Amino acid sequence: GPPDGGWGWMIVAGCFLVTICTRAVTRCISIFFVEFQAYFGQDYARTAWIHSIVDCATMLCAPLGSLISNHVSCQVGIMLGGLLASTGLILSSFATSLEHLYLSLGVLTGLGFALCYSPAIAMVGKYFNKRKALAYGIAMSGSGIGTFILAPVVQLLIEQFSWRGALLILGGFVLNLCVCGALMRPISLKEDCKSAPEFLEQNYVPETEKQDLKRMSICSPLIKLWPHECLCYCSWKEYDFLLMPGFMVLAVSILFMAYGCSPLFVYLVPYALSVGVSHHQAAFLMSILGVIDIIGNVTFGWLTDRRCLKKHRYFCYLFAVGMDGLCCLFLPVLQSFPLLVPFSFTFGYFDGAYVTLIPVVTADVVGTSLLSSALGVVYFLHAIPYLVSPPVAGWLVDTTGSYTASFLLCGFSMIFSSALLCFARLAKKIKRTHLRSLTGNTALKQHIWTNGAIAYSVTAELDQRDVEFLAVDTNSFTNR
Repeated sequence: GPPDGGWGWMIVAGCFLVTICTRAVTRCISIFFVEFQAYFGQDYARTAWIHSIVDCATMLCAPLGSLISNHVSCQVGIMLGGLLASTGLILSSFATSLEHLYLSLGVLTGLGFALCYSPAIAMVGKYFNKRKALAYGIAMSGSGIGTFILAPVVQLLIEQFSWRGALLILGGFVLNLCVCGALMRPISLKEDCKSAPEFLEQNYVPETEKQDLKRMSICSPLIKLWPHECLCYCSWKEYDFLLMPGFMVLAVSILFMAYGCSPLFVYLVPYALSVGVSHHQAAFLMSILGVIDIIGNVTFGWLTDRRCLKKHRYFCYLFAVGMDGLCCLFLPVLQSFPLLVPFSFTFGYFDGAYVTLIPVVTADVVGTSLLSSALGVVYFLHAIPYLVSPPVAGWLVDTTGSYTASFLLCGFSMIFSSALLCFARLAKKIKRTHLRSLTGNTALKQHIWTNGAIAYSVTAELDQRDVEFLAVDTNSFTNR
């Protein structure tokens, strides 16, 4: 099983640095928003596409990151992603148009982040079981700590070296992803090394290879040596969780959650500036949001690892998402710096809380062995909302002349995401209770005894599973 410590804490440290270099840097792109808008003379909607494409590319290509991690190496994937992200930021410092930024800062940097983000998060889940939520809380807090530190630093860099110099320095900073990749030592778990009897029984597996296949994981890097049919079978086994009802409900809710959370990180600074807050105070709001995000990461991770809450992590997740939605609904009436500070505290705390629980809840639904592939799909589902929501919010600002409609749409979207999960879990609980009651009534009417190796039923014939169970039980009794 997972070691729950040892080198696992170095994996947590590596993932912590990955979230700083990916999610914190992505959040800080919103600080460039006003600079890009003023330099290129474009409206809110067109400028917002930069942040949207970064987020979309990061999430859209998450399955690619999982694929490279599963079949090549997590270390190779993260190092390659670091090189791509750094190249994109450096090329962005020479941009002459928004379209240039769409490709370099949006597509190339986003692709690099995608190759790093989901594999690093999945690796933490492989090293921890009992303290999984706490480990994820520490690892994911890199996003908040990075935002707290980088937001004022980026604003200072823009003032000292212009936005071009700031992007160039950020390009050198994200090269630290290559160092993070070197820390990701692979680990083999028993549940990853399945013998897959039904797989070995297929006709397309040569007899001479069966003994070798029994000693390796179904989805090992050596899959490239297998026949085409083996590759297809392995790919299906990796993604058969897509048909699980629990995962399907989680996937739909994530679409609405992602739509609601993205615009706020893009428009919090412009909104603060529009209500008379200074540039430094607006950047400080992002710093507050970031540092409180850390507290949400760690405290929710620690709390949901406690025995009293461990069974209720699902409801803790949907509660955090719902609270963030309520924060968005109240944001349009907060029009001064003293009022926006409590908002940053509240939104940042619950944002850190549910971000920490996303991989934990996903692991609870699909299992640890499929976590890497499942996280790739989960973050892939963030892609379209991240791509669409900031430009839609910008269009609403351009059309209505205020941020009210944009923030209300974000709030209702997140509340719907939380409500959907709540209703699905309640429906599942009611169905389970109903089935238990039916099973209990049937058990009262049935009386079974054994005589030698023969089983009799008073009410009806037993189904095949009951016969097999009784036969095994009888044989074991006879042997005694």
